[in-house]
Amino acid sequence: MSDDLPVTLARDDADGFDIALRRRHGPAGDIDELVVNGMFAMDSHDTTSELALADLVPPDAGRLLVGGLGLGYTADRLARRVPEARIAVVELSAALIGWARDGLTDTLARVGSASGVTLIHADVADVLAGRRPPHGPWDAILLDVDNGPDFLIHEHNGRIYGDDLLAAAAARLAPGGLLAVWSERRSPGLEERMTALGQAAGVRVVPVERDGHRIDYAIHWLRR
Repeated sequence: MSDDLPVTLARDDADGFDIALRRRHGPAGDIDELVVNGMFAMDSHDTTSELALADLVPPDAGRLLVGGLGLGYTADRLARRVPEARIAVVELSAALIGWARDGLTDTLARVGSASGVTLIHADVADVLAGRRPPHGPWDAILLDVDNGPDFLIHEHNGRIYGDDLLAAAAARLAPGGLLAVWSERRSPGLEERMTALGQAAGVRVVPVERDGHRIDYAIHWLRR
């Protein structure tokens, strides 16, 4: 394998969009990457922000909802940090759930076999709106379903960052519960909407170096 020629481990378009799991060789070893509709979604080169999302959850949390499986780093971190928690991971791609159960990468394999993790094929917007189970209440809801409100892979995910679904998510939190939303950059509009919904709210900026450039990912959060 070379940097210029990633190998496709799996690909699927059964859910109405194209999703591919690829592997390329980097200077420090193999790097797994997820590509959706031909657009880069994430890779395993630096998962600092995905782990930081999980690390916002208190270690005594009991019921957790994760929107978006990705390469599994957030769910895997939760399963390790909060081993007694019941973690529901809602993912739009049935294929990605299958790849986790088949163990196509080490991290996805751990998530797919973790006893406290349930993988659910659904649109997390339907779960947040109460149109389908699971219904909560949740000690924490972590959303990483797209690149954030300003750079969408799936246009319909824009509703995730709107007033109605953010309010619905906050309403499904247990008292003192956490809602955290990953974004590729800080979004003043999202920050304003979440501040209006929580007793406490803020933004955690997670700086990451990629190809000699600094990228400031952001996690917008509120507590009920």
